[in-house]
Amino acid sequence: MRRQTILGRVTQLAKANINALLDQAEDPQKLLDQLIRDYTDNISEAEQAVAGTIGNLRLLEQDHLEDVEAAREWGGKALAASRKADELRSAGRSEEADTFDNLAKVALGRQLQSEKEAKTAEPAIAAQTEVVEKLKSGLERMKSKLTELRSKRDELVARSTSAYAQNQMMDAVKSVDVLDPTSEIGRFEDKVRREEARAMGKQELAASSLDAQFEQLDSLGDSAEIEARLAALKGA
Repeated sequence: MRRQTILGRVTQLAKANINALLDQAEDPQKLLDQLIRDYTDNISEAEQAVAGTIGNLRLLEQDHLEDVEAAREWGGKALAASRKADELRSAGRSEEADTFDNLAKVALGRQLQSEKEAKTAEPAIAAQTEVVEKLKSGLERMKSKLTELRSKRDELVARSTSAYAQNQMMDAVKSVDVLDPTSEIGRFEDKVRREEARAMGKQELAASSLDAQFEQLDSLGDSAEIEARLAALKGA
């Protein structure tokens, strides 16, 4: 009964549609981790069941082989006893011949019993062999599923890690966009330009002041020349 239960579980797990389970799961990684644990536990139990079933099968096969061999040996003994009986009867030793014929009958009875036991064991051996093959096949499929589960779990973890890194990068980019360092640079550039313009204004202002002073000097020079010329006229 226990063997059949394990066989049913192995068959059910081996046929499980992992992709469909993942599509329905709220947390696929958590589901995969649980499935990996379930498959690992069931594979371990199934391996023990397969080992036990194979052991029982080998015992049945050994008993069957012993029965077949016993039937062959008893057949050989029956033949030997029968021939001895024929030999003694030919020699006129009927009582001794009857003894060996009786021995031959006993041997034939043992041969028949061994043949019956061997034949009775054959259906059990066939059934056990079928169960072993199914368990082996299911076990191999489960191991294949376990490999698939681990691969999907690793792929999912890698994708999750990549998605997390991408989200971190996008968040960083968004924060840069919010800060917009180019606008700060632009404001600084405007400030520098205003400072440059004010400096230029001061230079122009200074230049205009110098021009006025030089113009005043020129005006004083003309007045002195006029006075000198007037004095010269008066002296003449």
